[in-house]
Amino acid sequence: MKRLLIFTVLLLIIVPQIAAAGSNKSGFGAGIIVGEPTGIDLKYWLGADSALQGAVAWSTSSNSSMHLHLDYIIHKWDIIDVSSGSMPLYFGVGGRVKFRDDADDDIGIRVPIGLAYMFANDPFDLFLEVVPILDLSPDTDFGFNAAIGGRWFF
Repeated sequence: MKRLLIFTVLLLIIVPQIAAAGSNKSGFGAGIIVGEPTGIDLKYWLGADSALQGAVAWSTSSNSSMHLHLDYIIHKWDIIDVSSGSMPLYFGVGGRVKFRDDADDDIGIRVPIGLAYMFANDPFDLFLEVVPILDLSPDTDFGFNAAIGGRWFF
């Protein structure tokens, strides 16, 4: 519980700073992620093709737990052509921590692969992703996450 409180305080300090830095769709986005995990999703563009994305979420698996992840992702804009807006394929690498009440916390590596639809005239996107995960602690284990979501960009 102490870790959750510390993380929440840090999040309340950091998120407004990031939000102030992003002035358009190429800046900062916040929204929801639904699936495994389910919670609050954040994205911060680092440039035209790369971004950081993360979530403060809850695992819906049998051992319900808090889930935090942060990924570095790269977007490929020219793979799927749409008549309005854009639909980049993205992929990357990141880390994940699952805080469990009933067992040791899981720490692992994520490899997100996803598709986003970015609306042409609205600061909003929708995304779908599948994420292979290699947990390294407390035991080595392989699994998957999958989710859909949407974000509003400031």
